[in-house]
Amino acid sequence: MPRINLRPWRQELREERQKQFISTLVGVAVIGAGLAFFWLKDVESQIAYQEARNGYIRSSMEELDKKIQEIEELRTKRQQMLDRMKVIQDLQGTRPVIVRVFDELVRTLPDGLYYESLRRQGDTISIVGIAESNNRISGLMRNFESSDWFDQPNLTDVSALKDKESANRFDMQVKQVTPVVEESASKDKGA
Repeated sequence: MPRINLRPWRQELREERQKQFISTLVGVAVIGAGLAFFWLKDVESQIAYQEARNGYIRSSMEELDKKIQEIEELRTKRQQMLDRMKVIQDLQGTRPVIVRVFDELVRTLPDGLYYESLRRQGDTISIVGIAESNNRISGLMRNFESSDWFDQPNLTDVSALKDKESANRFDMQVKQVTPVVEESASKDKGA
Protein backbone atom coordinates (compact mmCIF):
# COMPACT_ATOMS: atom_id res chain seq x y z
CA MET A 1 0.00 0.00 0.00
CA PRO A 2 1.22 3.19 -0.81
CA ARG A 3 2.28 5.44 1.91
CA ILE A 4 0.58 8.72 2.16
CA ASN A 5 2.18 11.40 4.05
CA LEU A 6 -0.47 13.46 5.61
CA ARG A 7 1.73 15.98 7.19
CA PRO A 8 1.42 19.34 5.68
CA TRP A 9 5.03 19.52 4.59
CA ARG A 10 4.46 22.31 2.21
CA GLN A 11 2.97 24.42 4.89
CA GLU A 12 5.85 23.64 7.27
CA LEU A 13 8.32 24.47 4.55
CA ARG A 14 6.52 27.73 3.94
CA GLU A 15 6.53 28.58 7.68
CA GLU A 16 10.21 27.69 7.95
CA ARG A 17 11.02 29.89 4.97
CA GLN A 18 8.89 32.64 6.46
CA LYS A 19 10.81 32.36 9.77
CA GLN A 20 14.07 32.49 7.86
CA PHE A 21 12.82 35.50 5.91
CA ILE A 22 11.70 37.28 9.08
CA SER A 23 14.98 36.46 10.87
CA THR A 24 16.92 37.67 7.80
CA LEU A 25 14.73 40.76 7.62
CA VAL A 26 15.29 41.48 11.33
CA GLY A 27 19.04 40.89 10.90
CA VAL A 28 19.18 43.22 7.92
CA ALA A 29 17.11 45.80 9.86
CA VAL A 30 19.44 45.53 12.87
CA ILE A 31 22.51 45.81 10.63
CA GLY A 32 20.88 48.74 8.74
CA ALA A 33 19.99 50.44 12.03
CA GLY A 34 23.56 49.88 13.26
CA LEU A 35 25.01 51.26 10.03
CA ALA A 36 22.63 54.24 10.18
CA PHE A 37 23.61 54.83 13.82
CA PHE A 38 27.33 54.73 13.02
CA TRP A 39 26.80 56.90 9.95
CA LEU A 40 24.90 59.51 12.04
CA LYS A 41 27.62 59.44 14.70
CA ASP A 42 30.26 59.92 12.00
CA VAL A 43 28.33 62.84 10.49
CA GLU A 44 27.87 64.41 13.95
CA SER A 45 31.58 64.04 14.70
CA GLN A 46 32.46 65.60 11.32
CA ILE A 47 30.06 68.47 12.03
CA ALA A 48 31.56 68.95 15.51
CA TYR A 49 35.09 68.86 14.02
CA GLN A 50 34.15 71.43 11.37
CA GLU A 51 32.51 73.66 14.00
CA ALA A 52 35.68 73.43 16.09
CA ARG A 53 37.75 74.42 13.03
CA ASN A 54 35.34 77.29 12.29
CA GLY A 55 35.63 78.45 15.91
CA TYR A 56 39.42 78.33 15.70
CA ILE A 57 39.35 80.32 12.46
CA ARG A 58 36.97 82.87 14.02
CA SER A 59 39.19 83.28 17.09
CA SER A 60 42.28 83.56 14.86
CA MET A 61 40.52 86.18 12.73
CA GLU A 62 39.61 88.15 15.86
CA GLU A 63 43.25 88.04 17.01
CA LEU A 64 44.39 89.13 13.55
CA ASP A 65 41.84 91.96 13.54
CA LYS A 66 43.21 93.12 16.89
CA LYS A 67 46.75 92.94 15.55
CA ILE A 68 45.73 94.83 12.40
CA GLN A 69 44.13 97.50 14.57
CA GLU A 70 47.31 97.70 16.67
CA ILE A 71 49.38 97.97 13.48
CA GLU A 72 47.15 100.80 12.22
CA GLU A 73 47.49 102.57 15.57
CA LEU A 74 51.26 102.11 15.42
CA ARG A 75 51.32 103.45 11.87
CA THR A 76 49.31 106.47 12.99
CA LYS A 77 51.67 107.03 15.93
CA ARG A 78 54.67 106.53 13.63
CA GLN A 79 53.31 109.11 11.19
CA GLN A 80 52.66 111.52 14.05
CA MET A 81 56.20 110.98 15.31
CA LEU A 82 57.60 111.50 11.81
CA ASP A 83 55.57 114.70 11.48
CA ARG A 84 56.88 115.90 14.84
CA MET A 85 60.43 114.99 13.87
CA LYS A 86 60.01 116.89 10.60
CA VAL A 87 58.75 119.96 12.47
CA ILE A 88 61.67 119.73 14.89
CA GLN A 89 64.14 119.26 12.04
CA ASP A 90 62.61 122.22 10.22
CA LEU A 91 62.90 124.30 13.38
CA GLN A 92 66.48 123.13 13.88
CA GLY A 93 67.24 123.88 10.25
CA THR A 94 65.63 127.32 10.31
CA ARG A 95 66.94 128.31 13.73
CA PRO A 96 70.08 129.92 12.33
CA VAL A 97 68.00 131.62 9.62
CA ILE A 98 66.52 134.20 12.02
CA VAL A 99 70.02 135.02 13.25
CA ARG A 100 71.16 135.39 9.65
CA VAL A 101 68.11 137.60 8.88
CA PHE A 102 68.92 139.94 11.78
CA ASP A 103 72.57 139.99 10.75
CA GLU A 104 71.56 140.84 7.18
CA LEU A 105 69.19 143.57 8.46
CA VAL A 106 72.16 145.17 10.19
CA ARG A 107 74.43 144.77 7.15
CA THR A 108 71.90 146.43 4.84
CA LEU A 109 71.35 149.34 7.22
CA PRO A 110 73.06 152.48 5.86
CA ASP A 111 74.45 155.22 8.11
CA GLY A 112 71.95 157.86 9.17
CA LEU A 113 69.01 155.44 9.28
CA TYR A 114 67.61 153.34 12.11
CA TYR A 115 64.64 151.02 12.66
CA GLU A 116 61.85 151.82 15.08
CA SER A 117 59.99 148.53 14.69
CA LEU A 118 60.12 145.28 12.79
CA ARG A 119 57.13 143.00 12.33
CA ARG A 120 57.12 139.68 10.52
CA GLN A 121 54.05 138.02 9.06
CA GLY A 122 54.83 134.87 7.12
CA ASP A 123 57.78 135.73 4.92
CA THR A 124 57.04 139.49 4.80
CA ILE A 125 58.86 141.85 7.15
CA SER A 126 57.29 145.24 7.82
CA ILE A 127 59.80 147.88 8.79
CA VAL A 128 59.13 151.29 10.36
CA GLY A 129 62.18 153.48 10.65
CA ILE A 130 63.62 156.97 10.66
CA ALA A 131 66.13 158.25 8.08
CA GLU A 132 68.10 161.49 7.88
CA SER A 133 67.22 161.86 4.21
CA ASN A 134 65.39 160.20 1.35
CA ASN A 135 68.76 159.17 -0.12
CA ARG A 136 69.32 156.94 2.94
CA ILE A 137 65.96 155.23 2.30
CA SER A 138 66.93 154.70 -1.35
CA GLY A 139 70.25 153.22 -0.23
CA LEU A 140 68.40 150.85 2.11
CA MET A 141 66.16 149.68 -0.75
CA ARG A 142 69.20 149.09 -3.00
CA ASN A 143 70.89 147.14 -0.22
CA PHE A 144 67.76 144.97 0.18
CA GLU A 145 67.66 144.30 -3.56
CA SER A 146 71.31 143.24 -3.64
CA SER A 147 70.94 141.01 -0.56
CA ASP A 148 70.53 137.23 -0.93
CA TRP A 149 68.20 137.15 2.08
CA PHE A 150 65.68 139.82 1.03
CA ASP A 151 63.62 140.42 -2.07
CA GLN A 152 61.00 142.85 -3.39
CA PRO A 153 61.43 145.88 -1.10
CA ASN A 154 58.29 148.01 -1.20
CA LEU A 155 58.22 151.51 0.27
CA THR A 156 54.67 152.27 1.38
CA ASP A 157 54.97 155.60 3.19
CA VAL A 158 57.48 158.40 3.76
CA SER A 159 56.60 161.36 5.96
CA ALA A 160 58.62 164.22 7.43
CA LEU A 161 59.02 164.37 11.21
CA LYS A 162 57.76 167.53 12.86
CA ASP A 163 60.40 167.73 15.62
CA LYS A 164 63.39 167.21 13.28
CA GLU A 165 63.72 169.25 10.13
CA SER A 166 65.59 166.81 7.91
CA ALA A 167 64.40 163.46 9.34
CA ASN A 168 61.81 161.31 7.62
CA ARG A 169 59.76 158.40 8.92
CA PHE A 170 59.24 155.54 6.47
CA ASP A 171 57.20 152.35 6.25
CA MET A 172 58.58 149.56 4.14
CA GLN A 173 57.85 145.92 3.43
CA VAL A 174 60.38 143.40 2.24
CA LYS A 175 60.13 139.67 1.56
CA GLN A 176 62.51 137.42 3.44
CA VAL A 177 63.93 134.57 1.30
CA THR A 178 66.36 131.80 2.10
CA PRO A 179 69.19 131.67 -0.39
CA VAL A 180 69.60 128.41 -2.30
CA VAL A 181 72.82 126.62 -1.46
CA GLU A 182 74.51 125.20 -4.52
CA GLU A 183 74.70 121.40 -4.61
CA SER A 184 78.40 121.37 -5.52
CA ALA A 185 79.25 123.38 -2.40
CA SER A 186 77.25 121.03 -0.20
CA LYS A 187 78.87 117.98 -1.86
CA ASP A 188 82.33 119.47 -1.27
CA LYS A 189 81.52 119.97 2.39
CA GLY A 190 80.26 116.37 2.73
CA ALA A 191 83.33 114.87 1.00
